[in-house]
Amino acid sequence: MNAWAEAADLVGTLLLLLGCLQCLLGVIGMLRFPDVLSRSHAATKPQTLGMLLVLAGVALRLRHGTDVGTLALIVFFQFLTSPVASHLVARSAYRTGQTGSRGLLRDDLDPQLSDGDRREE
Repeated sequence: MNAWAEAADLVGTLLLLLGCLQCLLGVIGMLRFPDVLSRSHAATKPQTLGMLLVLAGVALRLRHGTDVGTLALIVFFQFLTSPVASHLVARSAYRTGQTGSRGLLRDDLDPQLSDGDRREE
């Protein structure tokens, strides 16, 4: 093995470890946070960054064109679907009244939802 391949393997291993640590912190946040909005934040942000770090580490370890292309597609779809799914979960929790509005500093959805109720009547 040459020096560049060994350096890429070392950096890939470090990225894998950092990504796993980031995912672990996201899971701990999901277990520890008190409400749905905080948990959805912990489920999305650290998990997405952790997945990016893990996949970058795997790409540095594999170094084959088709493998890196497949990993790039995984990163694209992860960035596309994870925030949208978290937003839908948070919005559903808000609409069913499971969020508890006492912790919100500003509630932008309340006027929109109350206007919609008045139009139906």
